[in-house]
Amino acid sequence: MIHEPTRHPQCEELVIGNVRFKTHDLGGHQAARRLWKQYYAGVDGVVFLVDTVNSERFHEVREELEALLAEEALANVPFLILGNKIDAPGACSELQLKQVLNIENMCTGKDAKVLPQGIRPMEVYMCSVIKKGGYTDGFRWLANYLN
Repeated sequence: MIHEPTRHPQCEELVIGNVRFKTHDLGGHQAARRLWKQYYAGVDGVVFLVDTVNSERFHEVREELEALLAEEALANVPFLILGNKIDAPGACSELQLKQVLNIENMCTGKDAKVLPQGIRPMEVYMCSVIKKGGYTDGFRWLANYLN
């Protein structure tokens, strides 16, 4: 099965445990990124999906993540970063992904906890969307920080 990248924004409901997420898959290509700001006002959390095999785009991915983290409208929003394609040859590790994205010191831990004022919840979970594995723990973590 080949998964095609998102070409147009898609809205989907995802249920994990007793939590219902309304997700907007906006895509990561350049044209899609111009639309991201239109969604900031209604965002309770950000799920940032990274292709862990495509190292040629890591610099671009880091710049986009840094831009999102700098957005005032997202200042208090939890960030779940999903490192995708861990089942593929050449996938980077969780530690490598944190280093590439320059967020080693920004991640707040996988255990749900009350964070000091001004600290944004952020964590990396590794997954395989195609094999439907790994992302459930990430969404459970995210649910702990949603109202």
